[in-house]
Amino acid sequence: MARYTPGIVDDPKVQQELYKIAQAMETADPFFTLDTLYAYPPKYREGTIFKADGTTLNPGSGAGVYCYRGGVWTFLG
Repeated sequence: MARYTPGIVDDPKVQQELYKIAQAMETADPFFTLDTLYAYPPKYREGTIFKADGTTLNPGSGAGVYCYRGGVWTFLG
């Protein structure tokens, strides 16, 4: 996860909001949600994960979650 360090600004209210944003970015969610894709991601690399619709985008095993590993899309379920 990228780190965000707020810069110094003159307005105390803006500074407070920047600190809230930084804190929120550091807080991990206990889950994540994948949007269904209908085309391959424009940029991907080893470890990219996405959820295919299975019709418009079918990397080989229909609808489900895929991971790009070893140069191929691997069906995860």
